[in-house]
Amino acid sequence: MASARPQRRLNHWLSLGLLCLAGCSSLPTIVPDLARRTGPPVQLEGARGPLSAAQSKAILDGLSSRGQDTDIFERHLALEEAIVGSPLTTGNQVLLLQDGPATYQAMYAAILAARDHINMETYVLQDDEVGQRFAQALIAKQQQGVQVNLIRDSAGTFGTPVAFFKGLADSGIKVLEFNPINPLAARKAWELNQRDHRKLLIVDGRTAFMGGINISSVYSSGSFSRGSRARLDGNPGWRDTDLQLQGPVVAELQKLFLATWESQKGEPLAAKNYFPRPESAGRQVVRAIGSSPEEPYSLIYATLLSAIGSAETSVHLTNAYFAPDPQLLAALKAAAARGVDVTLILPSKTDSWLVFHAGRRYYEQLLRAGVKIYERRGAILHSKTALIDGVWATVGSTNLDWRSFLHNHELNAVVLGAEFGSQVQAMFDKDLAASDAITLEQWKRRTLDLRLKELFARAWEYWL
Repeated sequence: MASARPQRRLNHWLSLGLLCLAGCSSLPTIVPDLARRTGPPVQLEGARGPLSAAQSKAILDGLSSRGQDTDIFERHLALEEAIVGSPLTTGNQVLLLQDGPATYQAMYAAILAARDHINMETYVLQDDEVGQRFAQALIAKQQQGVQVNLIRDSAGTFGTPVAFFKGLADSGIKVLEFNPINPLAARKAWELNQRDHRKLLIVDGRTAFMGGINISSVYSSGSFSRGSRARLDGNPGWRDTDLQLQGPVVAELQKLFLATWESQKGEPLAAKNYFPRPESAGRQVVRAIGSSPEEPYSLIYATLLSAIGSAETSVHLTNAYFAPDPQLLAALKAAAARGVDVTLILPSKTDSWLVFHAGRRYYEQLLRAGVKIYERRGAILHSKTALIDGVWATVGSTNLDWRSFLHNHELNAVVLGAEFGSQVQAMFDKDLAASDAITLEQWKRRTLDLRLKELFARAWEYWL
């Protein structure tokens, strides 16, 4: 059965090739100084447009009162708004989706119900059982008059046959290859190392799915249910997280999709109702954050660092690829030093051994600083989530490595409040129960071959 490994390996070899061409350089500072700034109060947007300052404050005060005893909203949100620029929207419904089966079922149902358009953006789209099922559903909707627009990353879909995408295009689906690896196919300046790592599905401008899940049969089995830990090919199942969103935030995600299409010089899109009149769908407060290497720094990473720096009680991170830069290391250690419970859930198995061992090189200094580290067993961990003080949560495509920080287009959603935070905490606790603790004494006794792998991987982490 196919897996995502060929795409990840291709990225590694492309990056290493660039390193050989460019030579070594000093590691950059990823984000600017995050010193506290004074500015206007945070203003929310709802289905009918911007809320007044008083309305915004009342909603945020309500979220704060129902959560832990923390000032993270007051300490962090104004800086987040200044960094990101996208609005904090209210009136959303957010459904937390765990693993491939549940996510694919919800996505497939939304596709079948589409009436106007389907916009899809993905890193991996494989020609396997899952990929074929999605392809057939998209082709069927296109034949019914629903316009389907697809952005697929050139490196992530490198192993997918050309005939697969030709079949989609021949049906009328508009297929856009993001930053083609072949320079002769480039529609703008050739940017080999910039990749579209976002995973986004928008149906009729009203329902959106986003997170870490690609379109691949590696997700066919869940990671928690009995008997599903191993796929039919004997490999462990993949553990990942997605969101299903409805409400005003979907328009912000739509803007990001259309901006990518335009920046990649895709052919003009069919005139469809991409921005239907916004409707309130729930009570969740959500911000969509898209990051691009064309910006001075990663917006997602900058706001995560600020949130960690504002944490007062807990920082709970689950991430697939952990190769932190000095700023993230400093933020995690500083939080632990001021008494914050800093807990990381990281992979015990991976499809990228270089990133895996590069990140493990930092275990000792993190453990010495009081950071708790666990490794998820029985699954390939691919989830990218964070929960700060139980009330600031983010789910998306962004890994904690240099590739996500500097070279990839990424997409995350930030959801505020204890109601959603408790769901993320329950998911974190469930993963924690399926993980093994890494202790300092145990780690100091690791074998020489592991230390050598860490040393080798550390030399390449900037390009991974």
